[in-house]
Amino acid sequence: MSTSTADDAQRAGGAEAGRYLTFTLNGEAYALSIFHITEIIEYRALTAVPMAPDFVRGVINLRGRAVPVVDLGIRFGQGATAVARRTSIIIVHSSDAADGQDIGILVDMVNKVVGFGAGDIEPTPSFGTGIQPEFISGMARRENDFLIVLDLDRVLSPDEIAELSRGGRESPGESGTAHTP
Repeated sequence: MSTSTADDAQRAGGAEAGRYLTFTLNGEAYALSIFHITEIIEYRALTAVPMAPDFVRGVINLRGRAVPVVDLGIRFGQGATAVARRTSIIIVHSSDAADGQDIGILVDMVNKVVGFGAGDIEPTPSFGTGIQPEFISGMARRENDFLIVLDLDRVLSPDEIAELSRGGRESPGESGTAHTP
């Protein structure tokens, strides 16, 4: 067989064989390549950011850095994610912004890391997923059903990542809150 793994991944809409973190959002099972994930944290209170896009629920303080937290439920047009006992924030690193950007993704619950071979990932369907097809890199077979494999680079466009990156980096005096002694 002369077909390479890269060719298989290309036919599957960009999803590649490898390890994926599985999680649940609004009753649907999703997977995200662990390549992008830096850590998983328990939900904690968010600080609202005025004039942020509606899918940005706020920011968290992560070791002294302001990290925006995106609600995938809102991003996918399914409504806000309800915070419950197992709600988690998946911290991902996007290299699309100039310096790279850590972004939190709010999900109902994190499940486990699974491995998929190239034959386990089907091409993205053009119907029936409930989210925009460009957000999906493939459908991974799991026992009797499928997981939606997300394309992180498309869930947040490079322009939106740059906007989030700029939003957390004001220089002194820019915010209009400078105090004179």
